[in-house]
Amino acid sequence: MINLDNVSDRFNSYLSMYNCKSDSSFNLKVVHTLNVVENAKIISKKMNLSEDDINLAQLIAYLHDLGRFEELNAFKGFDSVGNDHALAASKILFDGNLIRDFISDTSYDYIIRKAIENHNKLFIEDGLDDKELLHAKIIRDADKLDNFRVCVEESIETRFPGKFSSIEEFNNSLISDKVYDSILNHECVDIHDRVYPLDYWLCVLAFIFDLSFDETFTIVKENDYINILIDKFNYNDKSTIEKMKTIRKELNSYIDGKINNK
Repeated sequence: MINLDNVSDRFNSYLSMYNCKSDSSFNLKVVHTLNVVENAKIISKKMNLSEDDINLAQLIAYLHDLGRFEELNAFKGFDSVGNDHALAASKILFDGNLIRDFISDTSYDYIIRKAIENHNKLFIEDGLDDKELLHAKIIRDADKLDNFRVCVEESIETRFPGKFSSIEEFNNSLISDKVYDSILNHECVDIHDRVYPLDYWLCVLAFIFDLSFDETFTIVKENDYINILIDKFNYNDKSTIEKMKTIRKELNSYIDGKINNK
């Protein structure tokens, strides 16, 4: 049995050990985690999953980004290229048996581990069974959904600590060919292909190509995330303006196609 009240208490207790709690990025990740928990709950309920699966989805959401707090504490920032925070979270939980603070039942361990380890990957690994794959997809959808919210609500400095510090960098940015081609091909952006500031922004927008559930696409559409995120900047380069027009059309058409084909 999964006791979500205990999970919440243990999560807060775990966070208390860090000395970077006053950092805005630390708070960003706390709020992000709680929103991912809520997203996982909403998605799994809309899918009419069992109470056990709904609770498991929320447990995984609480734990999925533990590696980010460790990363921030050690490096004072986030490094998605140099550090695999999902693998770090898995090691934190299972190498030292911290997972038992959150749940005593060991039968969920492999599902939890695989969902966490795959939540940030470009592709979900092969070989997962139906239950493992289900929860890997739920946490990926719930996580990406809140990344849209973060980009809407948070400042550039908070969203990209230590990397970008002004909107002008995005206003004046170009778009790399590899990133643009990925979107035209309806593919997620490989983080190693990011060159310009807008490449980082488009990497988030392209998350829609990895979403799995109709319920998630509907939430993206209802919140108008694509148009709001595209309209966040005033593009100064002519080629960028034209590319963004095409990107807007591609992303919105893709979402509409998913919703209309339900």
